[in-house]
Amino acid sequence: MGTTSAKVEILVEEERLAGTFLAPQSKVPGVLFVHGWGGSQERDLERARGIAGLGCVCLTFDLRGHEKGSARQQTVTREDNLRDIISAYDLLAQHPAIDTSAIAVVGTSYGAYLSTILTTLRPVKWLSLRVPSLYRDAQWTLPKRRLNREDLAVYRGAPVTPEENRALAACAGFSGDVLLVESEHDHLVPHATIMSYRAAFRNSHSLTHRVVDGADHALTHKASQEAYTSILVGWITEMVVGARVGKRYGVS
Repeated sequence: MGTTSAKVEILVEEERLAGTFLAPQSKVPGVLFVHGWGGSQERDLERARGIAGLGCVCLTFDLRGHEKGSARQQTVTREDNLRDIISAYDLLAQHPAIDTSAIAVVGTSYGAYLSTILTTLRPVKWLSLRVPSLYRDAQWTLPKRRLNREDLAVYRGAPVTPEENRALAACAGFSGDVLLVESEHDHLVPHATIMSYRAAFRNSHSLTHRVVDGADHALTHKASQEAYTSILVGWITEMVVGARVGKRYGVS
């Protein structure tokens, strides 16, 4: 299926974020990509093109304060970036080709963490989380760069429950389908954090957990990137494309 692409601007509190719409030529589900801390939409674009070709409207975009060397990195907060994601979601939902009852969110690391919270604020049917990071609820409005890394490492290394964490509480309340992707050699998001997320999805319709063997947090090696792409595209195909039989979204 052919796709079209168009550059867009996402307005957030009088600021403009760069984004790119990729869309097929018929009314279909939507997929929002949310990159990790310090990243950009660049790595998401290739995967989005492939998924758009399957028959989805995809939106990738740049979170505020993530450009290398940007002074904004020192001041941007989780609240700021959550607002970015909400604004991007709302723009995606307004796209005329989209079935607004069938929206997927694909988040990575910090973006995955914030994407879980998005599900409490906007309708999300499918949720893909790659190496989702985890943060304490405290100091929500403190600039992200000022959070204590040593404390976060300790926090992520022990079990955390939905009763004590906003993101995990969002997971516990999520009733859609979930893909959880772990990197085997992740120095930032340990296995304990992945298991806290996995245990939190108490009410999900389905939960798929995959481990990318030999991969680090950033998927440094090309083989790891390709493995993740294969996992994600396969899952999206099952959830969004394969489930269109009878115009029904979901899995049996």
